[in-house]
Amino acid sequence: MDCLFCKIVAEEIPSYKIYEDEYTLAFLDISNDSIGHTLVIPKNHVKNIAECDDKTALNVAKTVNKVVNHYINNCGFTGANVFNNCNQSAGQVIMHLHYHILPRVEGDKVEKWNIDGKNTESLENVCNKLKMK
Repeated sequence: MDCLFCKIVAEEIPSYKIYEDEYTLAFLDISNDSIGHTLVIPKNHVKNIAECDDKTALNVAKTVNKVVNHYINNCGFTGANVFNNCNQSAGQVIMHLHYHILPRVEGDKVEKWNIDGKNTESLENVCNKLKMK
């Protein structure tokens, strides 16, 4: 399979892992456009939420919930945007189900639909600060 996210799950491509369990993986978005921009994916290949079985959807939702709560309760963020693009017409670029988490603080000036190039901290530093233990 030539899926970028499946290659990340298989560790053929490195990633900055924030959380991992038997069913899901959360890692920093390589765009590094906003501090903590995280992607949550199922480990099994599913194209999008419209083609997702209930068990996979539940496992992904649980991980999104864990990561958001971790960011708010342990990392100093006060909120988060969570979103999903389903299919190319809605902006989905990688055809593997994924949710975006944008951790937020008051006055961060992150525009949730236009977050191009605002973060200057390295992904490694962000990962070390946010990684779930």
